[in-house]
Amino acid sequence: MKRILARTRHVLAPLLFLTLLAVALPAHAQRTDPNAPVEDPDAGAVKEQKLLQQESRIQGRIDIPDKRASVLIQPAGRVWDHFHEVTLHWLGAIIILGMIAVLALGYWLIGKIRISGGRSGKKVKRFSAFERFSHWLTAVSFVVLALTGLNITFGKLLLLPLIGHEAFSALAQGGKYAHNFVGFSFMVGLFLIVTLWLKDNIPKKVDVDWLKQGGGFIKSKHAPAGRFNAGEKMVFWLALGAGAAVAVSGLLLLFPFYGTDIASMQIAHAIHASIAVLFIALILAHIYIGTLGMEGAFEAMGTGEVDLNWAKEHHDQWLAETLAKERSGEPPGHPSAAPAK
Repeated sequence: MKRILARTRHVLAPLLFLTLLAVALPAHAQRTDPNAPVEDPDAGAVKEQKLLQQESRIQGRIDIPDKRASVLIQPAGRVWDHFHEVTLHWLGAIIILGMIAVLALGYWLIGKIRISGGRSGKKVKRFSAFERFSHWLTAVSFVVLALTGLNITFGKLLLLPLIGHEAFSALAQGGKYAHNFVGFSFMVGLFLIVTLWLKDNIPKKVDVDWLKQGGGFIKSKHAPAGRFNAGEKMVFWLALGAGAAVAVSGLLLLFPFYGTDIASMQIAHAIHASIAVLFIALILAHIYIGTLGMEGAFEAMGTGEVDLNWAKEHHDQWLAETLAKERSGEPPGHPSAAPAK
């Protein structure tokens, strides 16, 4: 038996060697032959660009419960990143700095609008304490949201080089928490303002006359107005629309994946940031008119009372209604219907 196995081994070994040699020689010849075709191991694979043209994202199948992890590549994320890091920077800078430049030019050309008849020394109640509370709740919340939002957009470019990484990290983290929580007080204030002043901001015929007379910016013309003039009504409706848009989009970002996916949140962020920039520019104009732009305007929200001559020049119809109710002895049905002092 041993002799048979030994003879078999001597026969099989040469045959195995010859077989391996026959397989190796063609492969070696193919590698050394410069004219031999080169095999591409990725020839059968689908190119990435072809996949991206067919699908908005590349997904796989996973076993873990979090299905969001199945998204391996999302090309729309590159578009969103470019918007956040490039487009939004230019958009915000042009709109906000442009508004500041326009207001500065207006102040240089026109200056502060003075009370032409001078102060009378008599006061008229314009806003109640609750109305002023609602206004300042919304205003302070908006300022906090605007500053923290601008830091999210421009902080890395402007503050980080000045204060360093550690200080900027602490500031950005605190600002993000403030932005998240103050958003709710802003929404409450916006709701109160709409509830209180919606009926006074319905457009009327007198608003057309106010626009025809230059809105009080032409000293030789008198622009009639009710409790709110056409300019204030435009600010009200624009602020209401912008406030609602940033509130809804902000909630989608604050509570991610509740009825939304990654693409929806990218759209929500783009809407939130774009409208917020326009909103900031609008409120800058509103702040300017209420402070530097017009004498006596800030007192309405500061103390709740305005000078009688200021009311005659800027809200004559509202003043006439208020004084008429005082003379008739009727109980004031409106916060503005308080007696003049």
